[in-house]
Amino acid sequence: MRAVLFWFKASRPEFFTASVVPVAVGAAAAYHNSGQMLWGYLLLTLLALVLLHAAANLANDYYDHLSGNDEVNVEYVSPFTGGSRLIQQGRVAPRAILLASLICLFIGSLMGLYLVWMRGWPILVLGAVGGLSGFFYTARPLQLGYRGIGELFIGLDFGILPVLGAYYVQLQEFSVAALAASLPVAFLIMAVLWINQFQDFTADKAVDKRHWVVRLGRHRASYVYAGMIICAYVSLLASIAMGWLPQLAILPVIMLPLAVFAVRTAFAHYNNPSQLTPANAATIALHLLAGLLLAAGLVVDWFVAASLI
Repeated sequence: MRAVLFWFKASRPEFFTASVVPVAVGAAAAYHNSGQMLWGYLLLTLLALVLLHAAANLANDYYDHLSGNDEVNVEYVSPFTGGSRLIQQGRVAPRAILLASLICLFIGSLMGLYLVWMRGWPILVLGAVGGLSGFFYTARPLQLGYRGIGELFIGLDFGILPVLGAYYVQLQEFSVAALAASLPVAFLIMAVLWINQFQDFTADKAVDKRHWVVRLGRHRASYVYAGMIICAYVSLLASIAMGWLPQLAILPVIMLPLAVFAVRTAFAHYNNPSQLTPANAATIALHLLAGLLLAAGLVVDWFVAASLI
């Protein structure tokens, strides 16, 4: 049990909300369309995505160690930035981290293949793109996070793809509603990654990890961060206005005060890693709560519509 808890901590479970939220939204969108939930498939979808997420986190630790990124990072703020620090603390060998990553990738892929067999080949495409791009976010030779495209893949891997995937597993089809529901989730998880890169700025720049916070600088990057949160709400409101999402999907608007707090904190402390921490925490909470409220709105709207029939 002690070993299980150690490796669970090593996989950075505090970020697994990035996997839980899109699956919940995708399944809720399917429920809104059908009024039924295949709970076994939902659980398997969630477990597969969490394992692929854990594989990506562990690979990130290993390859950021190889590049020297985590070793030179002295401005990190745990648990939001700087990796798990287990390698740097001498608590585990780097190769053990890589092996654990590959094991998670293998088991998660097996679960995904079972879903492909039972529910259809489109899941294979979604899972392959998501799993491989997540692993190669920092892994060589692609190192997507070093090339200025990592942010887009995070929005894809923890927003659009898993929402569509969870929806397809339930109904074996895609819909405009599922795609519309995935957009605010994608923008908010991109904002989580974006704000967490502020504390890593100096270390990332030193090892030529040229994501967009490094390219723009913290000051200009703070405006892009605000833009991502604005885009999350604009995409949500536009989808409701266009009729792609029901009116009760507006529930995430309740979290606007938290969004404003996060943005104001980013503007005030973009160059002060320790005082920026409330923005890191608020962005993660915003992604989690807004996503769950969106899922709840979709489910509640089905019950309201059913009661009126």
